[in-house]
Amino acid sequence: MGRITETVKVLLIINILFFVGSMSLGDEAYRLFALYFYENPNFEMWQPLTHMFMHGGFTHILFNMYALWAFGGPLEELWGRNKFIFFYFSAGLGAALIHTLVNYYNFQSAYDAMLQAGLSPAEIQNMLSTGQYRTSLLDVMSKDTIENFYASYMTPAVGASGAIYGILVAFAMMFPNVELFLIFVPIPIKAKFFIPVLLLLDLFSGLTGFSIFGQNIANWAHLGGALFGFIMMWYWKKNSFNKNRWY
Repeated sequence: MGRITETVKVLLIINILFFVGSMSLGDEAYRLFALYFYENPNFEMWQPLTHMFMHGGFTHILFNMYALWAFGGPLEELWGRNKFIFFYFSAGLGAALIHTLVNYYNFQSAYDAMLQAGLSPAEIQNMLSTGQYRTSLLDVMSKDTIENFYASYMTPAVGASGAIYGILVAFAMMFPNVELFLIFVPIPIKAKFFIPVLLLLDLFSGLTGFSIFGQNIANWAHLGGALFGFIMMWYWKKNSFNKNRWY
């Protein structure tokens, strides 16, 4: 976790340029480059890629870019540029896929329940357009289900976090005994324990909706990036990607 490697440097620069540009252009930048639900009229084919370079605020990009430098650099030094780039973007796209699948489940299950409650497709679309719904819907589904329905359709995803979580998993598997520090727990914790704790917190938040890190966090995108990162690492190990680096 020392010097900035070349690919990490380029990714840092691109993310910063996107962030500065989005702060200048405002909502239009997010409409074009954030990841919308595929049935939302704002969805574009390039968004699964471009959303990785968009961030919701200074703290968001600061933590992501710090993690990219701290954990991505050592991996790029071990793997080289091409494998690192492949891994990074694969984890990011995997995060977008899992995030979209969870949104689809939340959206479709609520949509079907609304149809069963007697609403027509046109009425449901009007709900999405106006943001208003019949209070009688609360008799057949919970308020959380309705809110998840709206959020899945309307709320875009931004951030490199999915790719970063893939990087974190890879780091923990390649450097399991490196000691890391949690800001709120100032004692060293080995990477092989630190990263799983983060994943469990995301899983808990994804299942319950409660997060100690705040709201509007794409927990399933984090888990998706981690899952794809783990699958790639497992595959590379199985195929003797480099046995000498597993310790």
